[in-house]
Amino acid sequence: MSTPFDLTVFLKNLPTLPGVYRMLDKSGQVLYVGKAVNLKRRVSSYFQKSDHSPRITLMVKQVHSVETTVTRSEAEALILENNLIKALSPKYNILFRDDKSYPYLMLSGHEFPQMAYYRGTLKKPNQYFGPYPNGYAVRDSIQILQKVFRLRTCEDSVFQHRDRACLLYQIKRCSGPCVGHITYEDYQASVREAVTFLNGKTGELTQTLHHKMNQAAAALQFEEAARYRDQIQALGLVQSQQFIDSKNPNNPNDIDLLALVVEQGSVCIHWVSIRGGRHVGDKSFFPDVRNDPEPNGQDYAEAFVAQHYLGKSKPDIIISNFTLPEVLQTALNEEHGKQIQFVTKTIGERKIWLNMAEKNAKLAIAQHRLQHSNQQHRIEELARVLNMDSDGLQRLECFDISHTQGEATIASCVVYDEQNIQPSQYRRYNITTAKAGDDYAAMREVLTRRYGKMVEAEANGETVKWPDAVLIDGGKGQVGMAVTVWEELGLHIPIIGIAKGPERKAGLEELILPFTGETFRLPPNSPALHLLQTVRDESHRFAITGHRKKRDKTRVTSSLNEIPGIGAKRRQALLTRFGGLRGVAAASVEDLAQVEGISKALAEKIYESLH
Repeated sequence: MSTPFDLTVFLKNLPTLPGVYRMLDKSGQVLYVGKAVNLKRRVSSYFQKSDHSPRITLMVKQVHSVETTVTRSEAEALILENNLIKALSPKYNILFRDDKSYPYLMLSGHEFPQMAYYRGTLKKPNQYFGPYPNGYAVRDSIQILQKVFRLRTCEDSVFQHRDRACLLYQIKRCSGPCVGHITYEDYQASVREAVTFLNGKTGELTQTLHHKMNQAAAALQFEEAARYRDQIQALGLVQSQQFIDSKNPNNPNDIDLLALVVEQGSVCIHWVSIRGGRHVGDKSFFPDVRNDPEPNGQDYAEAFVAQHYLGKSKPDIIISNFTLPEVLQTALNEEHGKQIQFVTKTIGERKIWLNMAEKNAKLAIAQHRLQHSNQQHRIEELARVLNMDSDGLQRLECFDISHTQGEATIASCVVYDEQNIQPSQYRRYNITTAKAGDDYAAMREVLTRRYGKMVEAEANGETVKWPDAVLIDGGKGQVGMAVTVWEELGLHIPIIGIAKGPERKAGLEELILPFTGETFRLPPNSPALHLLQTVRDESHRFAITGHRKKRDKTRVTSSLNEIPGIGAKRRQALLTRFGGLRGVAAASVEDLAQVEGISKALAEKIYESLH
């Protein structure tokens, strides 16, 4: 039996050292993570003072126990606090939710580097440029580089096995290194020029290209001179279209602008990214303020900077309309390896930038509030249809089944909560017990697996987040299976079936409410119907993409498995070497025979089987 937590004894024995503390509720869930330069003084203040913000006051009432971790310094505590907040997502911490890492433009470490869009851990010897606010900004940069420098974008597996240039070479978007249309030295020169451009040194690059153009013209190499001329013109067009840091035109800085705006209980931080002097994009961030009726803008600004920059790429200059504590600046500088300029007092051009960022933040808040209002209206209308209180209808879970004539059956579960879809909570289920093509049995299996597990977890004292209603993409048969599962598990959650009408047209769906025996249609302009369609369509998309991946993987495996002499190791070696079944099929007998374990005779057998 565990010893009861004694707060008085705990506070008395806390060290006066820097560290991190975690507030836990009675079920052991982490409510809040914080840092302190003096753990004893900071943690004690929560239980001795009464002037906390409404958010912290509400949190303290739920605290059942506290855990601490001592660190060597306040800066180390700051980094640990940030890592724990990201890992645990505590209810009362300020969270800037973003399920994906930021994208980069990558130049690979290959002898003929590939240019690609990249998300994930940065690895040597590749070169990375960014981060960019969104994928569109990366792809826009890739298109520019294709036009000007003609770097390859194909995967290494494709590059290694081409015997003729692709369409990109024909339309002058690639120099064709795969088939020797450009020498190693010339391709490396193009890579260096692209790096110069991405680092913002367009003035230096333009001078170099002018010099090369004049040299080519003097040598009567007019085609080569024309190519340099076209590059110069393309660069000029880019410069005219992009916002350039005119303070340092020949060596512009990487700059981030951060504008904090707090209006009517909403908080927004607008991030503007300038890389190499080019405005590559911007993005608005909205933290969850539902547990904070009186948000303090400075707290949110500090949380954003910690979550956005610690452990990630940083710019040379951060311009903001708020100040940062010295400990946070120190931690960022130590990670960056050099001093970052933190600018809060702006004049001239930079003041115009910051004012524009603030204006965009205000516009984003207005749009966010309008969207929130629309979603709330949809929820209220659906609650009315279901004869429920709108406060009791916040979380929907929707299920769909996808297969191709019974092959590779997948069930999806998507979640709508907090007035938005929640991709991080989506789940796919491989259907294993139902017969091929039996949608009813597949629906029964997925519902039993998901909610049976939740019933068991709750019986063991675990905290379970139940849906307020379950949406079934299907007709009376699938809905009937859901009712059967509910009876077996003792559930009383409302079920909504959404079936395509006789005409199978959007807006003519039939809704099935099994517990009231109703089957009806809503008007095509019904906000409740729009909400159900949104969640249903997302469930269908998630199911079918999962099904296609499973089906394609199964078909690849089975195609090679049917060839005598191909086992698991040889199959994997072939797929790895050629980047998939399509690459294997495109390979010649000679290429196949170069794979370890593949003889000339077996290579011929593989080639014949796939053609």
